[in-house]
Amino acid sequence: MTSSDRSQAVDEKRSYEVRTYGCQMNVHDSERLSGLLEDAGYVRAPEGSDGDADVVVFNTCAVRENADNKLYGNLGRLAPMKTKRPGMQIAVGGCLAQKDRDTIVKKAPWVDVVFGTHNIGKLPVLLERARIQEEAQVEIAESLEAFPSTLPTRRESAYAAWVSISVGCNNTCTFCIVPALRGKEEDRRPGDILAEVEALVAEGVSEITLLGQNVNAYGSDLGDREAFSKLLRACGEIEGLERVRFTSPHPRDFTDDVIAAMAETPNVMPQLHMPMQSGSDPILKAMRRSYRQERFLGIIEKVRAAIPHAAISTDIIVGFPGETEEDFQQTMHAVREARFANAFTFQYSKRPGTPAADMDGQIPKEVVQERYMRLVALQEEISWDENKKQVGRTLEVMVAEGEGRKDGATHRLSGRAPDNRLVHFTKPEAEVRPGDVVTVDITYAAPHHLLAEGPTLTVRRTRAGDAWEKRNAAPAEPAGVMLGIPTLGVPAPLPAVASGCSVPASS
Repeated sequence: MTSSDRSQAVDEKRSYEVRTYGCQMNVHDSERLSGLLEDAGYVRAPEGSDGDADVVVFNTCAVRENADNKLYGNLGRLAPMKTKRPGMQIAVGGCLAQKDRDTIVKKAPWVDVVFGTHNIGKLPVLLERARIQEEAQVEIAESLEAFPSTLPTRRESAYAAWVSISVGCNNTCTFCIVPALRGKEEDRRPGDILAEVEALVAEGVSEITLLGQNVNAYGSDLGDREAFSKLLRACGEIEGLERVRFTSPHPRDFTDDVIAAMAETPNVMPQLHMPMQSGSDPILKAMRRSYRQERFLGIIEKVRAAIPHAAISTDIIVGFPGETEEDFQQTMHAVREARFANAFTFQYSKRPGTPAADMDGQIPKEVVQERYMRLVALQEEISWDENKKQVGRTLEVMVAEGEGRKDGATHRLSGRAPDNRLVHFTKPEAEVRPGDVVTVDITYAAPHHLLAEGPTLTVRRTRAGDAWEKRNAAPAEPAGVMLGIPTLGVPAPLPAVASGCSVPASS
């Protein structure tokens, strides 16, 4: 876009809205899409505009069986609005766009732009081309054109941030379509990653989450098997960076040097999300998961030996094709042995384009549902028991934004403990901002949160809190591209997607 085009766009104040579906990788991509649009002169539409923007972008996920139905339903609701508003544009990107390509325009001819996972940087150009030529622009790249982190970014918060260290995946899990849509793993250079982290910290960010489709495979593209543990240790040297997390690792690549780096680097948090998917060796083989139950539980044991207070979470699929009651009981056994702090559990559903969708032995829905309910009941019991062990502990809690839906009524604030457990605490008399850190005594535990009902012991104002305060004092209309952090994801875990998309499920 030329400078005159950009000026015209600013003068017209064309607004945009990005709707995101799926995993953290998509959330992070949407930050890039927002940054690109603002760099091109667009302004963000007010919250709750519900399609009333000049440009509506759908960043899609292809993991769910009915992902396309959801997309076309939403596109259908926008069609009459587009008819009434000349100049309105609709764009569809992400995994479903990479997968379906021309099908989207055939089913929804009112769509202006279709772009894939490898060329999100082309969105402003494609919108402009569609406007000038008055016809849909479909452009799907087969390989990555530019690493997403080189693109402008509009982050949504000021105290925590995603930092992508790799894209793509080299695994071939039979339930997962992600490698086909995002390609083979490509790693960023460590210096580029650390430079981004340092820039974020300079802006006030105090917590980062290293993000990858298979995050601990980092280094395979660089020829260094210990690159990930070295990266964790390097993050420990960055002054002002208080909390480091990562998601999602694969058990195959979880090596002793990573455990040592976690245990020995003070700002790497005592938290691990590691997808198990099944506890049955035959099912893991059918899934093409390259580990077995004994190996998985062995990793858990090593992590707990090195980091006794670590909170470990996982992903589990129930009802994978061919799963017998005996297979399911092996999953239940593994859950009892692992004592997960929480688990994202899924009923298997066919993902079009995956090998598992055509496997024999598809399990009846009612059988899958019944097993799922038994697994959820067991995990709820374990989660509650594990949380009860936190009662009486004194924890440092980073205050979060939007974590406690009932905080206004209960006169509480909410935040995350170092192990990422959600903590609701009594609102202190002193002013506390998102990004600040409080110290509290835990008095009560529920399955999915902790309570600190007594007085707050200490309040530590932080540079992250200063950054949050500065951002919220700024004008409502952003000028250019801002640094900061996504409201979704860090520090709160996103609602999980069906295993197979990048995170929390790992392929």
